[in-house]
Amino acid sequence: MKSIAVFCGSSKGASDRYMTYAKKLGHELVKRDLTLIYGGASVGTMGAIADAVLEAGGRAVGVIPAFLDQREIAHKQLTELFVVDSMHARKMKMAELADGFIALPGGPGTMEEFFEIYTWAQLGLHHKPCGLLNVNGYYDPLIALFERMKQEQFLHEKYDGITLVDQEPAGLLDQFNTYEPPAVKTYLTEKRT
Repeated sequence: MKSIAVFCGSSKGASDRYMTYAKKLGHELVKRDLTLIYGGASVGTMGAIADAVLEAGGRAVGVIPAFLDQREIAHKQLTELFVVDSMHARKMKMAELADGFIALPGGPGTMEEFFEIYTWAQLGLHHKPCGLLNVNGYYDPLIALFERMKQEQFLHEKYDGITLVDQEPAGLLDQFNTYEPPAVKTYLTEKRT
């Protein structure tokens, strides 16, 4: 594993812990010689994790759509910045560059990015670990929703392990090192003739 994509917000969040943990994750990435792949902005938890990586001497690679770059929120001190045509192109480029994915607490954009990459894992489009950094119990309701999905048979048990969860960056990245992807989702139950 050489790089981790981190989905995070352009906001700081209500608690100082969100910014603190964005920085803590950035430092942990550098400690493990992992390149940060992220949305390329200089604001919110996005800016905090990139600044932490750069200040610690690590590599921070941003991927930002041109329309956001034009609003002057792109981080200009990154190791590398890709300016792409759309939000879809952003996600594709981040997926291409990353060996694993972590969602920090964030809003609808963070959720959308995480769920798309989670779905790709479920469909076998990639075999990379996906994790939630559960700062302040932020993802407790989502974890409960996954349980409800299993109870209501909208999520098969074998896909339960796709989402790794920890409250600490080091613990989450340790889980990434031992991640085993599930078998590819299929609807076939018997060979057809």
